[in-house]
Amino acid sequence: MFYSEQENFNVLAQQLNLTFKLQILKNMKNYILILVLLISSGIAAQHIPQPHVSVSGEGIVKVVPDQVKIQMSVENTGNDVIQLKTQNDKTVDAVLKHIKQFNVQDKDIQTQHVRLNKSYDYNKKSYSYSASQTLTVLLKDLSQYDALISGLVEKGINRIDGIVFGSSQSKSLQKEARKKAIEDAKMKAEEYASVLGQSIGKAIQITEPSNYSPPNPLYRMEAMAVSDSGNQTLAVGEIDITQSVQVVFELK
Repeated sequence: MFYSEQENFNVLAQQLNLTFKLQILKNMKNYILILVLLISSGIAAQHIPQPHVSVSGEGIVKVVPDQVKIQMSVENTGNDVIQLKTQNDKTVDAVLKHIKQFNVQDKDIQTQHVRLNKSYDYNKKSYSYSASQTLTVLLKDLSQYDALISGLVEKGINRIDGIVFGSSQSKSLQKEARKKAIEDAKMKAEEYASVLGQSIGKAIQITEPSNYSPPNPLYRMEAMAVSDSGNQTLAVGEIDITQSVQVVFELK
């Protein structure tokens, strides 16, 4: 079969066009391969950790507390639930009036729990009830502690669930403890680095734990007179304001 000159030219053009397209595809594959290699090497470089040291630091500030939070409860039992509630309400009302005589603000008094329970006595074959209410009060004058507690007992409080000492300057003291924690972390990092013949650079990460707990009182032998009779009934002691941090420093 014979082709004309024009037909031969068309066939040749088609072959050249196909060859050109194949070359383009081949080049694109090469470009894609190079791009993948570059991206992979970049990611790998990011995963290579730079020399660093991670340390924890703790800051502690000791302070004599100037306020105390008292948790107290009134609890009564009886067979008549209406009378029982009335009795509890009268007791709580008397307690609140007594507390306010010590210049305690409303925002520093809070009801925590109100409970009413019903139980059955199988021996007596009758029901009985117990009603309770728990209050917390923040007393900012420790010299009035004894008088407050004595009056609470007289008014019907029959359970003191606990006391927690605190400081009115807790926010500023927490800042001071935080600075000490950073200084402690830096000192540790410098000690580690010096042993290796290295030094630390800038901090690249600072983490503060979120599980903060209120300061616990550390009692000492000294006591504070809080009653007119001169009896020493409250050991104030000291409390620790603490703060922890985790710091990552560069190593040089």
